[in-house]
Amino acid sequence: MADIRPFPACRPAKGLESEIAALPYDVYSRTEARAYVASHPGSFLSIDRAETTLSPDIDIYDERVYRQAASLLRDWIARRRFVQDPAPCYYVYSQTMAGRTQTGIVACASIDDYNSNIIKKHENTRAEKEQDRIRHVDECSAQTGPIFLCYRSNDVISRVVAKTVSLPPVADFVSEGDVRNRVWVISDQKDCDAVRNAFAGIDSIYIADGHHRCASAVRVGELRRKQKPDYTGEEDFNYFLSVLFPENELRIMDYNRTVHDLNGLTPAELVGKIEEICEVIPGGSAASGDRKAPETEGVMKPSAKGEIGMYLDGSWYLLRIRPQYRSDDPVAGLDVSILQNRILTPILGIGDPKTDTRIEFVGGIRGTKELEQKADSFHGVSFLMYPTSIGELFAVADAGRLMPPKSTWFEPKLLSGLFIHLI
Repeated sequence: MADIRPFPACRPAKGLESEIAALPYDVYSRTEARAYVASHPGSFLSIDRAETTLSPDIDIYDERVYRQAASLLRDWIARRRFVQDPAPCYYVYSQTMAGRTQTGIVACASIDDYNSNIIKKHENTRAEKEQDRIRHVDECSAQTGPIFLCYRSNDVISRVVAKTVSLPPVADFVSEGDVRNRVWVISDQKDCDAVRNAFAGIDSIYIADGHHRCASAVRVGELRRKQKPDYTGEEDFNYFLSVLFPENELRIMDYNRTVHDLNGLTPAELVGKIEEICEVIPGGSAASGDRKAPETEGVMKPSAKGEIGMYLDGSWYLLRIRPQYRSDDPVAGLDVSILQNRILTPILGIGDPKTDTRIEFVGGIRGTKELEQKADSFHGVSFLMYPTSIGELFAVADAGRLMPPKSTWFEPKLLSGLFIHLI
């Protein structure tokens, strides 16, 4: 059963939330991060990506970067830019973007639940990406970016959340991307007990986003256990910072693909080969040259599982996967799997999508114009996916399987520096 416990968060001082809270460290390139911190010196990105505050010739993985991050965090706490709550609490974190709201519980999840697969994964992690955050968490003795978890809806938790959000929030601000962020504190002991007991009755929690941050937090916890062999299991390093959302609060966006060339084929030859796998329905020509054109003009957007939009040589097509190529298998039946296994690999020559430089992944938040522009600039082809569902994510994780890379895109992103778990 899931061990999801309250904790005394270290949070931005009242009124500093909008200045401090920042998008996750990994949404920025090195150049973008340095430019952002230069114009927003009070942003938490200066701690999350501490190389932005050092000389540009210092490697981003240099030991000095992690020492700088820890020094800045200690300084901000000493100057009371961050204030720690006096007792363990749960928190409610709500984000509203484009008229849609997602509301979750901020808490700490157990590294033992991660290792025993109560907290289930659907992606592999890469050691080199883990190592950066391991060093950051270990040096700072703090987890600063929450893991995005989800669970099957629970009436008890929903009632406590509804009661809590009926009160004024302790923080309410708008962040980049016009996202409204609100925070409430659950400090009543009866409510805290109800939430903890409800989670204890849930047998599966799922990582929606943040697999590398999660794995890194777990590795640091295991390292601390080795350093303290008489640990009790109650120490903070045995838990990691999370925001847990019920499944009905979440929406997965499309995660799209652009291939930089046609693998030696003409557009007509590519369409001919794809017709063996999919019914190909021509659409309209895109109006890429007219920046005032509607975002959806000419786009053949998929409206159901089994459909894929394709932009090729200035025109859109709708691909309907033929029945014989569909599958009830939780992984093989994913649209992203069928695209990879039936089109990208055998027709376009994309082997390992994690390492092949001929393919780019474009989050759905960027819109279809970017897919058009990328395909046009490379003389390649773009694929617009129907979003993977939460149910499909659960099915893959429950089967102990892994999704293909870049199968899910969640928006809005959880902000870093809004809650800190000191370990």
